[in-house]
Amino acid sequence: MVKVVTDSCSDITPQLARELGITVVPLYVQFGNETYRDNVDLSTEEFYHKLKTTKIHPTTSTVTPADFAELFTKLAEETKEILTITLSEKFSGTYIAALQGKAMATKDCHIEVIDSKLVAGAQMLLVILAAKMAQAGANLKQIADWVRRAVSRMHVRMSFDTLEYLRRGGRIGKAQAFLGSLLKVNPVLGIKDGATFPIARSRNRTQAMDLLVNFVRGFSQIEAVAIEDATTPDDLQTLAGRLKDVVPPERIHRSNVSPVVGTHVGPHVLAVAVLEAE
Repeated sequence: MVKVVTDSCSDITPQLARELGITVVPLYVQFGNETYRDNVDLSTEEFYHKLKTTKIHPTTSTVTPADFAELFTKLAEETKEILTITLSEKFSGTYIAALQGKAMATKDCHIEVIDSKLVAGAQMLLVILAAKMAQAGANLKQIADWVRRAVSRMHVRMSFDTLEYLRRGGRIGKAQAFLGSLLKVNPVLGIKDGATFPIARSRNRTQAMDLLVNFVRGFSQIEAVAIEDATTPDDLQTLAGRLKDVVPPERIHRSNVSPVVGTHVGPHVLAVAVLEAE
């Protein structure tokens, strides 16, 4: 069976990873001299507590090619086909590290590495559906071809209370245009071609959620949806409730924004990703 690998920026929960046989490679979060493996040494709850209470702004780093090579070599003892789906190359060096690790792997195995051009919930949907295809018996080529086609059908909206975290981390992209406003706004961004871009300025959290809901309602056919929050579970519950008459509950996947992604988006992000049906 094809083994599916992804990085921790996919926000795959440990329980889901176990159920679907997904291998999650943790990236790293640093608070000063302290380094933690994403969602391994530092839980999501612990991370956001530190983010709110310490004056040290965290930084992030990816895994090394040697780490990927070691993992691929180990997995090659169990399978002859490995699919790795990483976050956008424009956000991280993880994709390049995985490609280099593939070249360094010492056991014979067919390895595909795909840049999802996404992150968080959108990346999560690709990984979940790829893993389900693997469990159903699809081969590596079939799954990799499906993932590459699905990338263009993935649509993302993210609501923020501030873009300061994106600015600090250098991931703000075209959303730079939203900086410097004197008004208190809740900016809404999207992801396209692997980078963020501005959508709208909402006056408050309620209006931003309305925009997310209407965004989902705008699709005539939906294969799956992911919704995420960082530290506002009540907002996530409200969003899920408002979507239940649009998308069947079994097609809605919930998660929390993990530490590495949270470093760049902050504690009050609310996001939705839609995989449009073919």
